[in-house]
Amino acid sequence: MRKAVIVTGTPGTGKTLIAKRLSKLFKLIYVDVNDLINENKLFDGFDKKFKTRLVDIKKLNKFLINLIKNSNETLVIDSHLSHYLPKMYVKLCIVTKCDLRVLKTRLKKRRYSQRKIDENMEAEILRTCYIEALENKHKLIEIDTSNIRKINKELNKIKIK
Repeated sequence: MRKAVIVTGTPGTGKTLIAKRLSKLFKLIYVDVNDLINENKLFDGFDKKFKTRLVDIKKLNKFLINLIKNSNETLVIDSHLSHYLPKMYVKLCIVTKCDLRVLKTRLKKRRYSQRKIDENMEAEILRTCYIEALENKHKLIEIDTSNIRKINKELNKIKIK
């Protein structure tokens, strides 16, 4: 059975950068889950406080599993929700992290509300994505994206069979 490489982490920690570079390095197919959520209406509403869609994880997982099963190539799935995929569909889970000062700067550049910045900072401090990926028993690699120059060195250590 074909399995995907997933890239997860707190918003702003560098998932997209890692996922796109990984796709290019290993000639894999990049999948932006935010686009899939919007195009396929995989949400249940909108949270006005955080200005974000409320994603239905069951619908999303069902959609991603079908995408993985029907793909002729290995996918790199970019999303802070990707670690909710069942282990049997995941070859490798990469969790991005970064220094809190760097993260705060990135989130401010995105013009996130202070409330949303605080929520994401708390998630990074508590290592929420990492712990949830562990709980789902994924094979994990953690990459610190605080120093952009060191990222390629980290990616070159990765073995994807």
